[in-house]
Amino acid sequence: MEKPAGRREWLGLAVLVLPTLLVAMDMTSLFLALPQLSADLGASSTEQLWITDSYGFVVAGFVITMGTLGDRIGRRRLLLAGGGAFGLLSIVAACSTGPVMLIVVRGALGVAGATLMPSTLALITNMFRDEKQRGKAIAIWATCQFAGGAAGPVFAGFLLQHFSWGSVFLVAVPAVAVLLVAGPVLLPEFRAPASGRLDLPGVGLSLGAVLLIVFGLKQLAAGSLVLPVAAIAAGTLLGIVFARRQLTTPSPLLDLRLFRSGPFTAVLVALVFAGVAMAGVGLLVTQYLQSVLGHSPLAAALLFAPMGLGVAAGTMTAPALTRFTTPAKAIAGGLAVSAAGSLLLASTDGVVPVVAGITVLALGTGPLFALGIGLVVGSVPPERAGSAASMADTGNYLGGSLGMALIGLTAAAVYHGAFPTGTTLAVDVTRPELAEQAKAAFTTALNVTGVIAAVLFAGLALLVTTLRRTEAPVVTAVGSAR
Repeated sequence: MEKPAGRREWLGLAVLVLPTLLVAMDMTSLFLALPQLSADLGASSTEQLWITDSYGFVVAGFVITMGTLGDRIGRRRLLLAGGGAFGLLSIVAACSTGPVMLIVVRGALGVAGATLMPSTLALITNMFRDEKQRGKAIAIWATCQFAGGAAGPVFAGFLLQHFSWGSVFLVAVPAVAVLLVAGPVLLPEFRAPASGRLDLPGVGLSLGAVLLIVFGLKQLAAGSLVLPVAAIAAGTLLGIVFARRQLTTPSPLLDLRLFRSGPFTAVLVALVFAGVAMAGVGLLVTQYLQSVLGHSPLAAALLFAPMGLGVAAGTMTAPALTRFTTPAKAIAGGLAVSAAGSLLLASTDGVVPVVAGITVLALGTGPLFALGIGLVVGSVPPERAGSAASMADTGNYLGGSLGMALIGLTAAAVYHGAFPTGTTLAVDVTRPELAEQAKAAFTTALNVTGVIAAVLFAGLALLVTTLRRTEAPVVTAVGSAR
C-alpha cells in the first residue's frame, strides 16, 4: 500500500493550485478589459481578435511538448521556470504600448502557460500516491481551475472599475511570487529515468497540427470556409504524420499505445466532447444574456459565473461519490445530470431557467473532470504522467475550439433561418422594429444548442458505462507498475 501524503504534500498542493488559477483566469479575464485596452492602444477589430486568441492558440500548441519536456528535465524545474516567465511577461503585457506588442507578449505568455497545467497535474500524481488522496487532490486542482475561469471576468470587472486595464495582467505577479518562494521547499522534483532525447521533429509536427486545427476551427466560427477547411486538412495531415512517428520513434512525445486502454480512450473522448458542449453553450448563453436580455458585460459575467462555480462544486463533491459507487458510474451519472441541465436550455426562456440550466449542466460535469482526469493520469506509470496530463489538457482545448466553431455555426444557421434579415448572430439594435423578431430567433438558436448539448452528454454517459468492465484491471495494472 502506498504511503499516505502528509502535511507537506497538502501544503504543496496549495502552491500548485496557484498556477492553475492563473491560467484559468488569464483565459477569461481579458474579455471585459478588451474594450478599454483597445481604445487605449488603438487596436483594430482584427488585432482585438488576435489579442484574445493568441494566448489560447499557443497554449494549445505547446501543451503536448511541455508535458513531455517536464517528464524529461524535471517537472518542478519546468513549473518554476514557466511560472517565473509568466510573472515577468505579465508585467510586460501590462506595460504594452501598442496592439502588436500585446499580441506578441500574449503569445509568449501562452508558451509559459503551457508549462503550468501539465506540470501541476503530473506533480500531483507524484505527491499523492494513495489512490483516494490523489482523487481528492485532483478534485481540488480541477475545482480551482474552473472557479478561476468563472471568477476571471468578475474579478476583472472589479479591477477595471478602480484601475487601468493593465491591472488584469498584474494580478498574476503575487501568485507567481508565492510559487517561486514556496515551490522549491514544498514541491518534490521528479523526472523520468532513462527518458531519452526530446523528439524535436515530433515537437514541430505536434505544434503545427494543433495550431492549424485550432486556427481552422476558430475561423469556422467566424463564418469563413475555404481557409479554415484548408487549415484543418493540413493540421490533420500533420497529425497523421505525427502519430506514425510516435509509433516508431524510440523516445516518443506521446505514447499512443495508451489508446489501447478502453478507460483511457473513453475518458479522453468524453473530455473533448464535454468541452464541445460546454463551449457551445457558453458562447450562446453569454451572448443571450447581453443581446436578448440586455444585461451589461459585468452583469452578464456575474450571471454566467454559476456555470464555472457549478463545475467547481461538482469536482469537489465527486470524490465522495466513490464511497457509494464506482468512478465510471459516478461519471456517467454526472453526464446524465448535464444532459438534463441542457434540456432546460432547450425548452425555456428567461434569465432564471437559463442560469439554472447552465448550473445543472456544469454540476454534472464535475465527476468527469475530477475522476476522469484521475483515471487518465492513473492509467500510466508515474514517469509518463506529464505526457498523459498533456493529452487531457489538449483534449479540453480542442473540444472548446470545436464547440465554439461547430455549435456556433449551427446556432448561426438556426438564427438566420428564423430571422433571414439578420446579418450576424446578434440582435440588430439599429432597427428597433426588428428587435423582437431577432430576440425570438436568438432564443431559438439557444434552444437548439441545448438540444445538441443534451444529445452529446447523453451519448457520453452511455460511452463511459463501458468503463465498468475494464476499470478494475486498469487500477491493478497501475498499482503493479508502481
